[in-house]
Amino acid sequence: MKKNTKHIILGVTGSIAIYKACEIIRRLRAKNFSVAVVMTAEAEEFIRPIVFQFLSQNKVYKGLFEDIDSWDIEHVSLAEKANLVLIAPATANIIGKLSHGIYDDLLTCVVCATKAPVLICPAMNDNMYNNLVVQENIHRLTSLGFKFVEPKIGKLASGKTGIGCLAEVEKIIAEVEKVIR
Repeated sequence: MKKNTKHIILGVTGSIAIYKACEIIRRLRAKNFSVAVVMTAEAEEFIRPIVFQFLSQNKVYKGLFEDIDSWDIEHVSLAEKANLVLIAPATANIIGKLSHGIYDDLLTCVVCATKAPVLICPAMNDNMYNNLVVQENIHRLTSLGFKFVEPKIGKLASGKTGIGCLAEVEKIIAEVEKVIR
């Protein structure tokens, strides 16, 4: 990577759309971004961290108190190094926690500690996405300066068609470039 490489923290959460995070990492690295993945515990139920480690060529971060190998406070050092925190896929749970200031895992603590822009890409069932509480949480975060890449209409994990599919990777990458450059 070049000396002036931009550093992106990619937060991945427990959504079936997590497999698209692999392509997001590939595309970001092809554009010379450094990517460090922060996984929630729920994300680990869908995909193993080693996949993200190989794709990002960086350590994958999972827990607040795991593998302490330096005296750096991990969530603070990650937050300070970041030029952008991208959360893709973002579940209703992570959106709700961020909206209400609940910082109880590594990803939410990184978001709390960063001064970098935060870009959130929701992915969930259409009933969840359209839920008034979820919409209010999105509105609240937007009013606080968080940015969103809206989900698309498509075939959901339930088999029905509706809004809630993670946005196209190309659209996410375009938004990353717009926010970070």
